[in-house]
Amino acid sequence: MQLIPVHLAYFLEVARTGAVSEAAQNLRVAPSAVSRQIAKLESGIGVALFLRHPRGMTLTDAGSRLLAHVRRNEAESSALVTELRTGSGADTRSVVVACSEGFALRLVPHAIAVFQRDHPDVTFRLDRVPHQEATRRVAEGIADVAVTYTMGPRHDVRVECAVVVPMAAIVPPGHELAGRERVGLAELCAYPLALAPTGTTQRDLFDIGVQLEGLTVRPALVCDAIASKYEFVRSGGGVALVGDLGDPHPDPTAEGVGYVPLDHPVFRRREAQVQTMLGRRLPWTATQFTGLLISLLRPPISTDAMTARG
Repeated sequence: MQLIPVHLAYFLEVARTGAVSEAAQNLRVAPSAVSRQIAKLESGIGVALFLRHPRGMTLTDAGSRLLAHVRRNEAESSALVTELRTGSGADTRSVVVACSEGFALRLVPHAIAVFQRDHPDVTFRLDRVPHQEATRRVAEGIADVAVTYTMGPRHDVRVECAVVVPMAAIVPPGHELAGRERVGLAELCAYPLALAPTGTTQRDLFDIGVQLEGLTVRPALVCDAIASKYEFVRSGGGVALVGDLGDPHPDPTAEGVGYVPLDHPVFRRREAQVQTMLGRRLPWTATQFTGLLISLLRPPISTDAMTARG
């Protein structure tokens, strides 16, 4: 059940799909009905909300601003409906978290376990998605909070916390790099490498660093699963690049790998962020959990702490 007016619901669907015909199909109404509602909305506001193109529609600046407003209202309306149905009052006892894989392996599950010690009646849904998708879900009100990597400032969400995360190479026991205080990019690239796919923040920055150094690299393994990269290293296939907070193994000795901090300024461009929806008033439970995530992410990480935690 939705509490927003019909013309705004139609506006949301056209904004999401970029086409009146597809929006009408999803809404199960005639395209003419959608067009009328959009025209009525634009006439009432007095500005164009969409730019019409032969292949679809894109939002104007005014349309983008309205979209952000409607999404906030939709998210709060959805929370209100849930509260009314469950009788839980203002304190919604569920939290939806979207995060990229590294955070889904350790940081976020740990935070959930810590939070539930004091609030055992709170339920969580954890969605592991690509980093851009985590941000999109928060921006659209699908998730309450996102924990993800990003490069550069964000204007479509509220950044509650941003931390530059150290990068490290994981190496098998007895490797030439094991025990080193740090390793440079050129030296790292002399070994068979397991890297994340192109399009991830880690890989994109690695490629920039390689280009700046004038290096030519052909990865031995390209993989988006952190666990697979660890097995590749443990089995003697080579070395892999990981972020400290993305590591799934708190005890590197027991897991048969060692950690060597990677020294290159290009990786300082990547931040781990806690994100929430712009302008949205989060329920108390989601607000408190967001605060916990910030406290776990924000403390500075020394080289020794990174190596100890893996």
